[in-house]
Amino acid sequence: MNTSKRTYFLAGVLFCIFGAICFSTKAIFVKLAYRDTTVEAVTLLALRMVFSLPFFVVSAAIASSKSDNKKFTGKQWLFIALIGSLGYYASSLLDFLGLQYVSAGIERLILFIYPTLVLLFSSLIFADKIKRIQWIAVAVTYAGLLLAFVGEANVSGDQKDFYLGSALIFACAITFALYIVGSGKLIPVVGAAKYNSYAMTFACLSVLAHYFITSEESLFNLDSQVYIYSIAMALLGTVIPSYLVTEGIKRVGSDNAAIIGSVGPVSTIIQANIFLNEPILAAQIAGTVLILVGVLIISRGKKAESVKQKA
Repeated sequence: MNTSKRTYFLAGVLFCIFGAICFSTKAIFVKLAYRDTTVEAVTLLALRMVFSLPFFVVSAAIASSKSDNKKFTGKQWLFIALIGSLGYYASSLLDFLGLQYVSAGIERLILFIYPTLVLLFSSLIFADKIKRIQWIAVAVTYAGLLLAFVGEANVSGDQKDFYLGSALIFACAITFALYIVGSGKLIPVVGAAKYNSYAMTFACLSVLAHYFITSEESLFNLDSQVYIYSIAMALLGTVIPSYLVTEGIKRVGSDNAAIIGSVGPVSTIIQANIFLNEPILAAQIAGTVLILVGVLIISRGKKAESVKQKA
């Protein structure tokens, strides 16, 4: 690898690292908002999308104005709208609801099992064969989640709420995995940046439609702290990382990006300890290690398969 290619690759690694760290701040800002204000989940999610939407609309317009732009077909418009809404409307709603009951650390650990769910859904939907090593990776990942889950449950104040929150976050992981599976078929056809802009735009519009249908509360008469956390969440936890990770994937590939993204749960646990005073439990650390090992096995397995197919 020559110097220019190495620099290009290393820049991609940094994009992925900072993207994963920025994404992990989302749960921190949500928990801070719940702690410091009386805002409810749907309102907070709507504000996140209000402040994010202009950036995605502008980006979508820029992507569509390029000379090499290919217009979406009607079928592509429909799929992007549905998959985008599934990934960042349904998933985000479940996530925000679940964060009312569980810590930021356990939220990120539950969410991070999504690669195993992608593997399972790809097998069910597209008949992709799951190899033995991948089944081992799934077992290791869920053993880690169980270990961290039991450790957190033992120190949780209200176990009924803890289990409810965990179930909501797990449902979020399922919907996000379905989003990844669908995205994997569309991104190679329409392009990553353009796809991200339009998918996020549809997700934002779906969230706002949900809010205006179900709520009579104004979005412009809330405590100032709610807006501070919402703007920070929109910029630092949504817009910036979405493009950092997209550019990182372009430079290092999706498999490497998935591996680098393993810093996300670790980042969340550390930030939760610093900003929310959440304890770092031994079971949580051990569970995190097992989950990361499982994800790394899956990512490496995909990479090896890709190399084998090219040979």
